[in-house]
Amino acid sequence: MTPPPPAGAPAISLRPARPGDLPACAGVWHAGLSEYGVRVGRSPMPPTFGPLLGLLGHLLATDPDGFWVAVEDADPRPADAAAGPEGVVVAFISAIRREHVWFLSMLFVQPGHQERGLGRRLLSQVLEGTEDATHATCTDSVQPVSNALYSRLGMVPRVPVLELVGRLERPIPALPAGVRAVPFDLLRAGPTDGAGPVRLAAALERVDRGTLGYAHPEDHAFLGSQGRVGYLYEAGDGSVLGYGYASEVGRLGPIAVEDAMLMGPVVGHLVGSVRPVGAFSAWVPGSAGAAVATLLAGGLRLEDFPALVCWDRPFADFERYVPITLAVL
Repeated sequence: MTPPPPAGAPAISLRPARPGDLPACAGVWHAGLSEYGVRVGRSPMPPTFGPLLGLLGHLLATDPDGFWVAVEDADPRPADAAAGPEGVVVAFISAIRREHVWFLSMLFVQPGHQERGLGRRLLSQVLEGTEDATHATCTDSVQPVSNALYSRLGMVPRVPVLELVGRLERPIPALPAGVRAVPFDLLRAGPTDGAGPVRLAAALERVDRGTLGYAHPEDHAFLGSQGRVGYLYEAGDGSVLGYGYASEVGRLGPIAVEDAMLMGPVVGHLVGSVRPVGAFSAWVPGSAGAAVATLLAGGLRLEDFPALVCWDRPFADFERYVPITLAVL
């Protein structure tokens, strides 16, 4: 049973998020992760929100109906409050719909407002009308309360997702003979008849449907705007074998391959295609064993606790797919 709010506590209302709320949502995200991170022995998180604000903006732009905030009508507001356009944002939720899959990207509640049912209220709001969808999310394995809540809704933990971080210290296998990597930029800048971009879009759609279970061109467009470098992998006859992304900030993914045997060589090519300013970082499903083995062999290490992919109905082959982030598969 949800405990009642403290006597005299300001009312909290729910409303759709607006662009002006995003810095406040980033503050709630940081406070929530920092508070429980300290409890489980993690190092304090630096308050740097640039990439996060870009991701939140993408989530809001593509799926505004799934992005809601909980606002406390507090006046006067504390100097350090996460204030949005109206009131103080104390919790938020973002869920995206990609064809038949509904994915819970984020649900965070400000410390001090937890255990009052705000998360359940927000979740009920965005779940309404999604009965026809497959429901999925990624959770932190050290969050038993959240995992129990999602499991009761059918989103049961199925696959661990491992965080691998580090620099490439040892050589790893190259692409097999007969497999070539074609940069996305080369296809986009092809002949003026537009055949290159059309071919790229069709290839990404086909590979995504065969591995992830749905097409998501809006997320590919976002990756391009964030500076991730993409490659299409082809056989000698021009047939598409998969794709992958890397970036100069070290992020790897998404990666999708037609044959799981190609996952290791594709990962090896990607980490050799860029020289990051820092370390490489990737969230890799444990079922994508070839990707995990390749990155560990190259010198990366397992970091922190694993995350968990949860779903109520199967929809993807995570032996052949590595996600973008935990918030957008």
